[in-house]
Amino acid sequence: MKGSTFIIGGCRSGKSTHALKLAEQSQVNKKLFIATCVPNDKEMENRIERHKRERSQQWETLETPVRIPDAITDNSPTCDVILVDCLTLWISNLFFEKKEMDEISGHVQRLTHSIKTAKCPVIIVSNEVGTGIVPENSLARHFRDAIGFANQNVAKSCDKVIWMVAGIPVPIK
Repeated sequence: MKGSTFIIGGCRSGKSTHALKLAEQSQVNKKLFIATCVPNDKEMENRIERHKRERSQQWETLETPVRIPDAITDNSPTCDVILVDCLTLWISNLFFEKKEMDEISGHVQRLTHSIKTAKCPVIIVSNEVGTGIVPENSLARHFRDAIGFANQNVAKSCDKVIWMVAGIPVPIK
C-alpha cells in the first residue's frame, strides 16, 4: 500500500471496516490508529471498546481529539501505516473548543500538509454530510460547512478517494 487514502461515506456505511481491511492487507509491522473520539457517555465508551476489539494486537492507538496534524507528522517516520478515524469527530472537537471557521481552516491546511508530507501511508475516514437536507439551525449549518470544507481539502490532498455505500467501496479517485 502506497500513498494516502480518503474513505468517505454515510453513517454505518462500512468506512471504518474498509479502512482497517486496507491497512491489514498491507502486511506491515507498525500500525498506528489515531482516534479522534472523546467518550462523553456510556454508549460511546461501548462503541470505542467494540472498535478496539475489531483491531488486531498489532495496532497502537493514539487518542488525539484535536492535534491530528501533529500526530501524523510526529509518528509517520516510525510507522508503516497510520489510520485516522474520523474527521467528522475531529471537526466536532474543534467546534467544542469554540474554534471559528478561519481557525478550523488553518487546522485543515495543517492536516493536508501532514498527509502530503507523511513518511508512511495515511488512511483517513470521514462522514459525507453534504447529501442530506439543509440543517434548520445555524450551528448545524456551520458544522456541515466545516466538515464539507475539510472533506474537500482532504480528498484533494489524498492519492485515492473511496466512497462507501452500503458496505461497498466505490473508487472515486
